[in-house]
Amino acid sequence: MRVVFLGTPEFAVPSLEALAVRHEVVAVFTQPDRPKGRGNQLAESPVKTAARRLGIPIHQPERVRRPESVELLRGLASDLMVVVGYGQIIPQNIIDLPRHGILNVHASLLPKYRGAAPIQWAIANGESETGVTIMQIDAGLDTGDMLATARTKIGAEETAPELSARLAPLGAELLCETITHIEDGTVQREKQNPAEATLAPILKKEDGLIDWHLPAARIDSRLRGFTPWPGAYTSFRGQQLSITRAKPSTGNGLPAGHLRPEKRRLFVGCGESTSLELLELQPAGKKRMTAEAFLNGYKITDTDSLGDLA
Repeated sequence: MRVVFLGTPEFAVPSLEALAVRHEVVAVFTQPDRPKGRGNQLAESPVKTAARRLGIPIHQPERVRRPESVELLRGLASDLMVVVGYGQIIPQNIIDLPRHGILNVHASLLPKYRGAAPIQWAIANGESETGVTIMQIDAGLDTGDMLATARTKIGAEETAPELSARLAPLGAELLCETITHIEDGTVQREKQNPAEATLAPILKKEDGLIDWHLPAARIDSRLRGFTPWPGAYTSFRGQQLSITRAKPSTGNGLPAGHLRPEKRRLFVGCGESTSLELLELQPAGKKRMTAEAFLNGYKITDTDSLGDLA
């Protein structure tokens, strides 16, 4: 098939690579280069880097819905378009262009976790299982027909980047299998049940603020889901303190947010009589450090606690 690929993040790269082996990818559309890092140097997306390596023509419109972009897509005369984390809403006049419409590789078991951050919210909400869904794009927010799904367990200590790295190749293989079924006329379509839908909205900085009244397991899930951004943070002695690694522990009678050092280990009280062992922390303006190093630098007293930032 003649395929146009629209994608931006690292998660999309395995799908592009798999398509390039099996089909004729006539163009790649990806987000414009954006400033990145302390030097604000322009950085290209992972998909652009992959497309250059594969020798595929690259387009980076600010808005794909603009007339000149629509006409460019029309002129490519593709049989199919594939969207993987492109970062722009696809309007109906583009959806109608390819003979087989547009497929999306979505990193959840639809209709659960529709939206921009399905991997992060699945972990943050304590799900034990997730997966990928190949969906036929329509004008709604991840509301189109489901063509195929693949499931996987979420590891007890798995972070969002780790899960994403596992789901990306799973989605790429499922995408290619689905296209084969479209070609031979055996693809099965299933409508989504709106009553089962949940949302996975784009992450905000405040999502990372820790509520110590939550159970330790829930705080740990949010920490792993919100790695690397917005992270999990609190306040300590009037300054921000990021918690970068932790694990739930048995309850030790600590009030929510109160700290207790035990030999070279550090615990904090959480809701429902649980506690969290803090394994790695990052005080404001400093590098990450182990709990032991933190205890060496900060003499914890009985009055020390962790609390919300204003």
